[in-house]
Amino acid sequence: MISRRNIRVKVMQTLYSLDSMSSIERIEEGSKILKNKIEQSRSLFSYLIYFITEVARYAETDAIQKANKHLPTSLDLNINTKIAGNEILWKILEDKSFIQTIKDGKYEHQINADVLKKTYKDLVSSEQYKDYIEEQSRDKKSEKKILDFILTHLLLPNEDFIQHIEELFINWDDDAELMQTLVLNYFNKPHANSFANILSKEKSDFAFGLLKTVLEKEEYTLELIKPKLKNWDADRIASLDLIILQMGVCEFLYFETIPTKVTINEYIDLAKDYSTTQSGQFVNGLLDNLHKELTNQNKIVKKTFKNSTL
Repeated sequence: MISRRNIRVKVMQTLYSLDSMSSIERIEEGSKILKNKIEQSRSLFSYLIYFITEVARYAETDAIQKANKHLPTSLDLNINTKIAGNEILWKILEDKSFIQTIKDGKYEHQINADVLKKTYKDLVSSEQYKDYIEEQSRDKKSEKKILDFILTHLLLPNEDFIQHIEELFINWDDDAELMQTLVLNYFNKPHANSFANILSKEKSDFAFGLLKTVLEKEEYTLELIKPKLKNWDADRIASLDLIILQMGVCEFLYFETIPTKVTINEYIDLAKDYSTTQSGQFVNGLLDNLHKELTNQNKIVKKTFKNSTL
């Protein structure tokens, strides 16, 4: 479920945090840090799904509260609770991995009741919701559309909700874009993935394999990189740029199913997004030169596997 780009970000951040450790310590500690980062993403994804389900289920709470008024009106006694029976919602609620994840994370104690209630009120007052409840039948498209709407139009633009999420999850800034994609994709196929694991085996192997390879091949990759730095002020080269270059070289040499063009473009983007204003140009030039040199030396061997998701 996590994208290859997000895996690279997490590996890059892990490597950056290991700078002062010995080689053996770095491999062991790095694996722990990376595992924790992946777990943080899993928890964030699970909580976002949980919050959306709670917004939808609040229709029943609202109906009960209004029916129990001292003098309920006819409107109070006829609250439409269609969304609480949303078919996608109930596929999620009956998922054993979701139930266990919510229990383990104790999310019911972390939810912000005021933000939840306000989100539900905004939902009910929206034209999208009115159109949804006016439909007598249920179809997969409309069931998904209303859940998408809660995320994209009510939660993500809501400063109070974002503040709530940031207080619970330190990885929100890094994972926000990824989470929107994951949640929307999940609503398409709510049983396609387990909440117990946000990474497929192939992507998990890639993540931990990339981390270990960069650490084990550090001396060799630096030997390849340093001669290319003669036209750059070594003291002004960001340490993060060197990490990005090492990751790129390792993908060139040791990850046979990843096209070199993909590797270069991915790390240029990471340099632009996470390092200095000059880093994109710097990484572009260096990786391009290293790619040409290693290709001329027949050191880059790539294979194509149709079933690979890397």
